[in-house]
Amino acid sequence: MGEAKRRKKLGVPPREKPIEFPKFDKESVQKKVRATIYKYPIIPILFYGAGILILVGGVIYVAKF
Repeated sequence: MGEAKRRKKLGVPPREKPIEFPKFDKESVQKKVRATIYKYPIIPILFYGAGILILVGGVIYVAKF
């Protein structure tokens, strides 16, 4: 006996189908990111600088501890 027949016999409503999410288009996201980076070339420098500052700050914090 299949699940659908068993659910019908028990008086349980049919199972709901899972929600389908839209497909993720990796190429279009890459194009948008590249266009933004070409438009604002300072962004990678800011991210690298912030990362280095966080690492240095963590090292100083651990050294004081």
